[in-house]
Amino acid sequence: MRFLPTGEQSDFARTLRSLLGAAEVPATVRAWAAGDHGPGLALWSRLAGTGLCALAAPEAYEGLGPLPVELALAFVELGRAGVAGPAVETAATVVLLGELARRGEEAPAKRFLPGLLTGDSLATLTLPGGSPYALDADAAEWCFAVRGAGDTATAAEAGPAPDAGAGDTAAAAAASGVAALAAASGSGSARTRALAPDAGELWLVPGGGERLASLDPARGLFLPGAGGEPLAAGPAVSAAAGVAARWARLLTAAQCLGVGEALLARTVEYVKQRTQFGVPVGSFQAVKHRLADTLLDLEFARPLLWAAALSLSDGDVAAAKLTAGEAAYAAARTALQLHGAVGYTEELDLSLWLRRARPLRDAWGGPSQCRAEVVRSLPAPSGLPQTTATRRVTT
Repeated sequence: MRFLPTGEQSDFARTLRSLLGAAEVPATVRAWAAGDHGPGLALWSRLAGTGLCALAAPEAYEGLGPLPVELALAFVELGRAGVAGPAVETAATVVLLGELARRGEEAPAKRFLPGLLTGDSLATLTLPGGSPYALDADAAEWCFAVRGAGDTATAAEAGPAPDAGAGDTAAAAAASGVAALAAASGSGSARTRALAPDAGELWLVPGGGERLASLDPARGLFLPGAGGEPLAAGPAVSAAAGVAARWARLLTAAQCLGVGEALLARTVEYVKQRTQFGVPVGSFQAVKHRLADTLLDLEFARPLLWAAALSLSDGDVAAAKLTAGEAAYAAARTALQLHGAVGYTEELDLSLWLRRARPLRDAWGGPSQCRAEVVRSLPAPSGLPQTTATRRVTT
């Protein structure tokens, strides 16, 4: 199997790298962390103009894909440049809406995909079993939440049902699940609604609220607001959410690889310039070994990322996320060690990548969760039961 990008894929990656190199991304990230989203949104619009978001959408909705390999290549470049914002969540939302449309729930895709593909809108997303926090909900135009069988909601939270067309019948509305989502008791009082084991609900929820601290100042965490608008319900939502979570984990792994490469490149450049005892510190054997180990970690993660993009299986994606996340975090530790005290300063652009490595390692599946998924995906030895593990993703 060939794990090298084609010429066309390489050209696309170079185009993104050139665009990002001319965009003064560090200044954009600092503005984003300070609450000024204007430069970041403008950059996202330019990225969408290259067809970035369209890579996750089906052709029936003016997309180009879904093309996971090309999108993974793109997110390596986003990680290398240090782009801020809910890029993974936006792409996962596009996948979620496209998968819902493929399963017969077309209304959300028709409503939201046009704005997402053109870059006019950003989206953030929470999924069952994952972190309750929505990334950068203050900057995203739309905040989506999928509620699984373990969640409950009140009928009063549902609000009014979406307007139905003149030819719609009550039976059709019930079949879609949306009418049941929005149904309330006759008195209007709240009541708890439990979901079927294989069912899920897609909601458009308020995204404002208090911003919670993250290790990375450019990653704003928000608890989605109560209530919202129900968009779809049923087994199709649950299945689509599983696909979207797998894509989110894959693209986060790609970002981790890009972050690790950026940290390594900046550290190599620094140790060539910093001198001690009259020679560059990069000539010391201990420094060479530390950098070589970091490079090996990143290069080991790369083919696993491409394999995961080709197969999109749970085990392959978890393996890619595990290795890329750990490699990025190791690269951050190496960069901090070899930069010395200057590595701690916020004024140094290196800090933008240092602070991102750990949150990305844990986002959409931390090391222990990914290890459990890898083990679960392995065939059971003859005569022994299949190993089971809890499946959980974090955002």
